[in-house]
Amino acid sequence: MSEKTTLRSHTCGSISSSSVGKQITLCGWVRRHRDLGHLIFIDLWDRYGSIQLAFTPNSEAHKKASSLKFESTVQATGILQKREKANPHILNGDLELAVESITLFSGSEPLPFELNQKSDTVSEEVRLKYRYLDIRRGKLLENLKMRHKATLSARNFLSKKDFLEIQTPLLSKSSPEGARDYLVPSRIYPGSFYALPQSPQIFKQLLMVGGCDRYFQIAPCFRDEDLRSDRQPEFSQIDIEMSFASREDLFTLAEELVQSVFKETLELDIPQTFERITYAQSMERFGTDKPDMRFGMELQDLSGTLGHCESAIFQKALESGGIIKGIVVPGGSSLSRKDIDRLTELAKGFGLGGLAWVKKEAEGLKSPLLKFFDAPIQDELSALIENEGILLIGAGQKAPVYQAFDHLRRLIAQEKDLIPQGVYRFLWVIDFPMFEWDAAQERYYAMHHPFTAPLKSDIGEPPTTMRSSGYDLVINGYEVAGGSERIYDSVLQQKVFQMLGILEEEAEDKFGYLLKALKLGAPPHLGIAFGLERLVMLLVKTDHIRDVIAFPKTTKAADLMMQAPSSISINQLNELGIAIK
Repeated sequence: MSEKTTLRSHTCGSISSSSVGKQITLCGWVRRHRDLGHLIFIDLWDRYGSIQLAFTPNSEAHKKASSLKFESTVQATGILQKREKANPHILNGDLELAVESITLFSGSEPLPFELNQKSDTVSEEVRLKYRYLDIRRGKLLENLKMRHKATLSARNFLSKKDFLEIQTPLLSKSSPEGARDYLVPSRIYPGSFYALPQSPQIFKQLLMVGGCDRYFQIAPCFRDEDLRSDRQPEFSQIDIEMSFASREDLFTLAEELVQSVFKETLELDIPQTFERITYAQSMERFGTDKPDMRFGMELQDLSGTLGHCESAIFQKALESGGIIKGIVVPGGSSLSRKDIDRLTELAKGFGLGGLAWVKKEAEGLKSPLLKFFDAPIQDELSALIENEGILLIGAGQKAPVYQAFDHLRRLIAQEKDLIPQGVYRFLWVIDFPMFEWDAAQERYYAMHHPFTAPLKSDIGEPPTTMRSSGYDLVINGYEVAGGSERIYDSVLQQKVFQMLGILEEEAEDKFGYLLKALKLGAPPHLGIAFGLERLVMLLVKTDHIRDVIAFPKTTKAADLMMQAPSSISINQLNELGIAIK
C-alpha cells in the first residue's frame, strides 16, 4: 500500500456539495469546541475557511476529540455530509465532516488572548508580541492576501510592459542626504560601514546607464526616522525607472498600473486619468502637498478682505510677510465655545497665536471680532460663509498657517463625518520647489533628492524660486508614490551638489561613481516609486501601516516579538572592532 503524499485532500474552503458522501481529509486548527456529552462538535479552521466536525458517540475519534484544546492543530478524515441546521454566516455552513479518525499534530497551551476577541480589547503590545496569533485571527491574514494580490498585479502589469525585474544590493554606501541610514559594520574592513538602502535610487539610475531601459523591483527599503502611523523603519517600494521617456509616458504608465491593481484587488474601475495641480496650488488651497480631495473646506485667502480691518492682529501678520487664511465649516455654527477652544489649542500647537471665528446664524453674523469689521467686510464674509456655518480664521507666517489648517481641515472632516466612504480621489502634485532652506543648518536641502532634475525653464533661476521635475501621486490624502525626471548631465549634477553645499571633493568621495557614469553616455531617464504598504493600506481601508505588514515594528522601532534591537556579545563587538560608549 503506497504512503500518502499529502496530509489533506481538501482545504476548508475548497469543499463543496459535490463532495457530499465522499471521504475527505482536512487539516487545521481547533477554533471552537462544543462538548454536549454524547455529541461533540468542533469548528476546524484553516486560511481558506472553516467547517464543522461532527463526532459519533463512543467512537475512538469521539474519545480523542473530548481532550482537544483550542487552537491545537489536527488532521481529520471522514465523510462529508449535509448539516441538519446550516450556518448561513460562513462559507460551506451547510456542510459538516462526520469524523472517522482524527490525529493531533500539535497541542496548544492557554492563549494570551482569545482569537475571536475584538482587536480593540487586546493591547497593541500583546498583539505585536504574539503577532503570529494575531495573524491567525483572520483579519491581518486577509490584509496580507490583499498585499499579495496587489504585488502580483503590479509585477504582472510591469512585466507585460517590458520592464525587467532586477534585484539591487542591500549593502551599499551611506548617503549624506535624506533620512538617517541604518548602518552595518564591516568585519573585513574595520572602521568601515555599509548602509542599508533608503531606496535603490542610484542603482536604478546606473541600470539606465547600463542600457536596461525599463527596470522595476519590489524593493526593501530602510530609513532610521521618526515613525508615524503610515511609516515603518523597513518598508517596500514598487520601484520603477525608464529611459527615453517623457513625464507623460510615466504618468500614463503609473495610472494604468494603479487601475490594474484596483481592478484586480477590489474589482473597482477608477478614472483613466488623474487630476493634476501644482505644489503651489496645493499649498494655497489645502495647506499641504498631499491633500485629501474627497471633501471640500478648502482654505480661503482672507488677506485682501481682512488686511485693512481695524484688528492689529491681522495687520501685524501681513506687515511681517505673513498671510491670513480660513476654512468654512458647513453646519459649524453648532460648535460650542469648548469646541472652538479645543481647535484653537490645536492651531497653537503649530505655532499660530490663536484662531478667530465668525458664525453665520439666522439673525446674521456673530463673532467677538465683529466690531473690527465694517459693513463691506461683513458683506464679504457673509457671502463666503454658508448658512449655519462657521469661518475659522488664522494669521501668521505661511508654514504654521498651512500646517495648522491642514490638520484642522482633516480633523473637522472626520469629526463631522464629511468624508464619503468607499470613495478614492487620485491626484498628481507637480512642480515642487527644487530646494528648501534649513535655517538652523544655513543651507539648502533637496525637496525630493539631489538627483532630481530642475524644470528646464527654471535652470538658472535662484534656488528660492527654482522648481523641480518632481511629482507625487496622492490618494485620499496619502502620498502613495513619488518620482522625478533625473539629472543625466554630470555638469548639471555637480552644480546641484554645489547648491546643496556638497563641495567637489565630497561629491567625488560620495558620488564619484555616479558622476563618472553620467559622463559615459547616460540616457534621459525618469522614474517613480510606490509605497507598497501605503497602497495596500488604502485597499484594505486601514489607517495604520502595521496592519499590512506581517511583522511590523512599534512606533519606537522595536520588535516586541523577537525583542529587537538587542545587545550583542563582547566577542562580536571585538570581531567588528567596535566599542560601545
